[in-house]
Amino acid sequence: MRLLLASAAAIALSAGVFAQDDLRDAIQSDYSANLESLYQHFHANPELSLMEVETAARLASEIRALGFEVTENVGGTGIVAVMENGEGPTLMLRADMDGLPIEENTGLDYASTVMGTDRRGLESHVMHACAHDTHMTALVGAARQLAERREDWSGTLVLIGQPAEELGLGAQMMLDDGLYERFPLPDAVVSFHTFGAIPAGMIGYVPGFAMANVDSVDITVRGIGAHGSTPHVGRDPILLSAQIITALQTLVSREVNPLESGVVTVGAINGGTKHNIIPDEVHLQITVRSYSDANRELLLSGIERIARGQAISAGIPEDRLPIVEVEEPYTPATYNDPDLTASGVAVLQERFGSLAVRQLDPVMGGEDFSRYGRTEEDIPIFMFWVGGTPQDTLIEYQSRGQSAPGNHSALFAPDAESSITMATEGLTAIALDYLSASGAE
Repeated sequence: MRLLLASAAAIALSAGVFAQDDLRDAIQSDYSANLESLYQHFHANPELSLMEVETAARLASEIRALGFEVTENVGGTGIVAVMENGEGPTLMLRADMDGLPIEENTGLDYASTVMGTDRRGLESHVMHACAHDTHMTALVGAARQLAERREDWSGTLVLIGQPAEELGLGAQMMLDDGLYERFPLPDAVVSFHTFGAIPAGMIGYVPGFAMANVDSVDITVRGIGAHGSTPHVGRDPILLSAQIITALQTLVSREVNPLESGVVTVGAINGGTKHNIIPDEVHLQITVRSYSDANRELLLSGIERIARGQAISAGIPEDRLPIVEVEEPYTPATYNDPDLTASGVAVLQERFGSLAVRQLDPVMGGEDFSRYGRTEEDIPIFMFWVGGTPQDTLIEYQSRGQSAPGNHSALFAPDAESSITMATEGLTAIALDYLSASGAE
């Protein structure tokens, strides 16, 4: 982070090179005239995953007004917008739409005060704490610039507003509803994510594996209940759970190749009701992160093997062995196609300079954007990160030995103007390069 902060100071020195750029000027004017108010609308009116009805309607209306043919209710609340502009490749740009069940505490004038009810009937506060509001706004901004520059590109542009990214479900729902059959099949899919951990005014990218496989595993550890004063007549599932949790740590430390990565985190352990009762069962909730399919299988099969083995060693009878359940669908790892990434990064560096566009390390978070590259068509995908937190804010928190509020925090308030205008310019420039009339085949 110190390197990024130091680099950010130099970005301002190179910004003047692009000051007279027509595209940048047009985006800045559009932000003042349209995008800022649109962003504030999205921010103040978030909707939970699979409930993005009004959000999708507003996004569809904005894009339809630019001359795109828009189809709504794809994969639930998803939208697909198509603009055909002669012969050439097909490029898809994606933005996600859902908010999170978080009570906003940013103090913004346009902060969300919305209450929402999720698909299970649970009511909660709702906030765009992961910057999906910036994603939608930048998609509209890029759509406007590309619609106004049709003489500069040739091919087909497909824009999608995706639901339920936060549940890891929306991309698959749109694919299952015929995204690649009902609409022009893309030759590439590009997206971005506003990221609070890097300074506003910077772009980050990772070629290859950028984000992880995300699996949720539930283990029901079964025992034989007894009085707490007579543990010898029962089989204690709490003690067994502790042994399982400890043994699970050997999966990453002793079974995963040290040059690769993996995470097995037990996030919850629930069991028992009273001091002096040995319960019949305990419930463990585990998140598992990996990059390769081979490591994913190693970790998941290892969890089941360890749970079963520890139970057998504790004398649990066959009909009371642990029940291990892996949640489906899971979120697969995001793999940025190296060639598409290289071409996209070249465009971004030409626009913003090499100081502002930096390669980052992969992260263990997950994103269902990965699904667009995991179909039988094997379409290349590329996601880049746009800095979301002002440099001064990052430095202030760093001086106190703290991390600034980031994605999924009730305090996260990204630098809207910087992130939206930079993302709009990046998406537009990548699309113009990919669909350039001179390079169309």
